[in-house]
Amino acid sequence: MKRTAAVAIVATLFVLHQDVWFWRAARPLVFGVLPIGLFYHAAFTLVTSLALCLLVWLLWPSHLDEGTPRS
Repeated sequence: MKRTAAVAIVATLFVLHQDVWFWRAARPLVFGVLPIGLFYHAAFTLVTSLALCLLVWLLWPSHLDEGTPRS
């Protein structure tokens, strides 16, 4: 189940990264200064980093932590 969810998350992020809908237009401006494509990529980067943190938290193999000294 976790592996299927991880594949679905990565596949969704891959599809969303192909933002063909903002290629030809700089308008509307977000916050009055940011072109919509730049804002989309900034938001996409934030969502991707959160998704990857979630994937590491859910799927990190626990045997890799055994024997590791903790500070």
